[in-house]
Amino acid sequence: MKVRTVVFATVGVLVIVGIVGVYFSGISRITMAGFVLNTFRSSANPLGTLLLESRGSVATSTPVEDPSAAGDVAGWPAFNRTLTSERFAPLGEINTDNVRSLKELCTFDTHLRENYETGPLVVDGALIFTTAFDVYSIDPSNCKLNWKAHESVKPVTPNLVNRGVAYFDGRLYRGTLDGRVIAYDFRNGGRVWGTGIADPAKEVVDAALIAWNGLVFAGVAQGDTKGVRGRMYALSAADGHIVWETFLIPQGPGDAVRGPAGAMPAFQKDSWRNAPGVAISGGGTWTSYTLDSSTGELYIPVGNSAPDFVENLRPGSNLFANSVLILDAKTGNYRSYYQVIPRDWHDWDVSNTPSLFTSRAGRKVMALAPKDGYLYAYDRVTRERMFRSPATRIENHDVPLNTETETHFCPGAVGGAEWNGVAFDPRTNLIFTGEDDWCTAVKLKSNADVKAIPDGDYWMGANTANPLEVMGTQDSHTTWAGWLYATDADSGEWKWRLKSNYPILSGITPTAGGLVFFGDMGGNLYAAEAASGKPLWKKAMGGAIGGGVITYLDGGSQKIAVAAGTTSIVWPTRQTTARIVIFGLADPASP
Repeated sequence: MKVRTVVFATVGVLVIVGIVGVYFSGISRITMAGFVLNTFRSSANPLGTLLLESRGSVATSTPVEDPSAAGDVAGWPAFNRTLTSERFAPLGEINTDNVRSLKELCTFDTHLRENYETGPLVVDGALIFTTAFDVYSIDPSNCKLNWKAHESVKPVTPNLVNRGVAYFDGRLYRGTLDGRVIAYDFRNGGRVWGTGIADPAKEVVDAALIAWNGLVFAGVAQGDTKGVRGRMYALSAADGHIVWETFLIPQGPGDAVRGPAGAMPAFQKDSWRNAPGVAISGGGTWTSYTLDSSTGELYIPVGNSAPDFVENLRPGSNLFANSVLILDAKTGNYRSYYQVIPRDWHDWDVSNTPSLFTSRAGRKVMALAPKDGYLYAYDRVTRERMFRSPATRIENHDVPLNTETETHFCPGAVGGAEWNGVAFDPRTNLIFTGEDDWCTAVKLKSNADVKAIPDGDYWMGANTANPLEVMGTQDSHTTWAGWLYATDADSGEWKWRLKSNYPILSGITPTAGGLVFFGDMGGNLYAAEAASGKPLWKKAMGGAIGGGVITYLDGGSQKIAVAAGTTSIVWPTRQTTARIVIFGLADPASP
């Protein structure tokens, strides 16, 4: 009896300490509840497996060198290495012959548990990465900390995430969960300036920013919230003043004006025919951006309309939601758009960055993989869609949702593809697409109930009282899976595909060594032969890989760095701390 009393007392004290800790930490109860639930849900997660299906090995060729795509060959200077977002690394010391000799060189542990999706950079002898509230600079040789910059923020969202920084001319730039863009000195992490671009009560800046020609580009997220209207900004890299502001969906009558407005076409506003009392909402942008420096065009992936699931309250084409919007990078003025998903009622954002490249057939291609489970490619000269190819399980894609019964659809509201985009390998002419294979069931609220939701609350329309199911009810994670598709960039036909028993949501990196590196949400880091898909190397990382997988030269030797340890309220993965892990060859060639 005494032992039982002591146990109960100890548990009670731990619960009270935990509640007090959560209260004073600023972490929401929803976030903590999700972490606790996923600790139990992930406790029996199995070892990672891969299954290869192939249509034969792909011919490899040496591509015509494109100086604009090469960028910093030795480093990884932007979220997707280049501003055009191909992610191909022209490094070949680690190759199909020696990749099995990779070994872990060092680890940097943040000791933080959060939705860790950072895309690391390697610039001027430092590896830079972010967490929700911090920027870190570490030595890319040995993982020793150079400096850390912290921002004290009370987040409006339970999703504690930041996807990375931009580098330009000796400074680093990041967004925050209270709607600011902050510049830091690259050498020591000292803050240079900070500029607010969003309403901290309901909007965040969580994308990986990019910078070019003295400008820093940042967008506003939280498009699933009532009254949020997505916007894009260019700020001066020198002093942080707003150079231009462009609304990605029509501006509302009470919206704040923060800078000179980019010119938008009249048909944008005409494309929204909302029911009376239904605020135009949505169009957030939350991952990163692509820029063509030869034309000065900025490519913005624009998220869903809101209310997400209730399309009858927002008739029309809802421009420029679910689109790739192209703006003049210097002025913010409208140039063009591709509405990839014309009518969306599944929360299938055009979420991640499009990749711009020239295919083996000489076509100038824009390729992307939204959350709807398809890989899309467009000819940038003719503007025609080249193909729309499935890249995961597709079920009930066109079935309407209703208020009477749950409708089950695949991919679910969490994708498809998510925050990391496609990669292109010019040696094989293959587009690599990482996908989630996980379905959702949604029953709608009544229109009256949806309209009654107050401004600033999540506004998706699912009929649930569970705050962890605002995106619908996900299937049991024991049935989920993931895919890595290798698709010919000219024909749209897949040449090989790998199926994992976990979603594949990491950054994907093909290299000149004939390899493609990727990770899954089971915490498995893989290297496969790019031409055939044959798995060549695997390393269990002990935590989900939802961030970047990058490669760079250090001291004349090629290294691989991975952001591992994603701990999310959405994904039932092993609950662990956010880390950077660096790998190299056991016996690298002499420089």
